[in-house]
Amino acid sequence: MTKDPTRAHFAGTDRDRAAFEAGIKLGSILHQFVGAPLTADTAGALERAIEAGTRVQPLVEAVRVRIDRGRLRTRGPYAYATVSEDLLDAEVTVRVGRARAVGVLRYVAELDYPLMYLKDITGGPAKD
Repeated sequence: MTKDPTRAHFAGTDRDRAAFEAGIKLGSILHQFVGAPLTADTAGALERAIEAGTRVQPLVEAVRVRIDRGRLRTRGPYAYATVSEDLLDAEVTVRVGRARAVGVLRYVAELDYPLMYLKDITGGPAKD
């Protein structure tokens, strides 16, 4: 891994930064793509586009995005829907130094909320 030129700008440990970066990536997915038009036939292409756009961001090791086709409701004479918070399910893995964080974005029905949380965090805690 190459030296991170932004490292000096961040307080805390590699674990802290990994958690922060996972949250930033998930927030980006949620807020950039809510409202995007789609159909059941184009949902897969949109999933892949979101994954590709996230994967090129710094520190990302892996990303998986799913759009819940069971909740997808097309309406109107043109029969398309838009992405809403309850349709997105994403998992992002980022690595900072020796720390690795896995963040999840998932709609939780009983909360009626698109919850973002850390599924796992390992490594660190040193900031080299």
